[in-house]
Amino acid sequence: QVQLVESGGGSVQAGGSLRLSCQTSAYTISGRTIGWFRQVPGKEREGVACYAGSFSPYYADSVEGRFTISQDNAQNTVYLQMNSLKPEDAALYFCAAGFRGGTCTDRGNYKHWGQGTQVTVSS
Repeated sequence: QVQLVESGGGSVQAGGSLRLSCQTSAYTISGRTIGWFRQVPGKEREGVACYAGSFSPYYADSVEGRFTISQDNAQNTVYLQMNSLKPEDAALYFCAAGFRGGTCTDRGNYKHWGQGTQVTVSS
C-alpha cells in the first residue's frame, strides 16, 4: 500500500525558512512526477511545486524564487525548501504521487496523498 508521510512543518517568523519532507513507501519516486500542494481553510488546495525527474521543476508564481523542490531517489523522499517565508505561505502542505498526466499542479491528477504538515508563519 502506497503511503506518503510529510514532515518538517512548524512555526516560523516571516523571512524564515523550513524544509518539508515527503517520505514515500511502496512507491519509487525516481522518474515520476511528485507534487507539493497547500491548503488553507475555506480555500481550494493549490499546487505549489512539482517535479518530474529530468524535467525542469514547476513553481507557482507565488513561490517562484523562494521555494525549491528536490528529491533523493535513494531515500524515496521529496523535499520542499521554503525560504523567505511570508504569512500568506501559512497552510497545510501536502505531497502527492501517482500522477495520472495533465497539469502537474492540478490536484485532480494525483492518486496518492499524504496527511499534510502544518506551516505557520507569523508576521
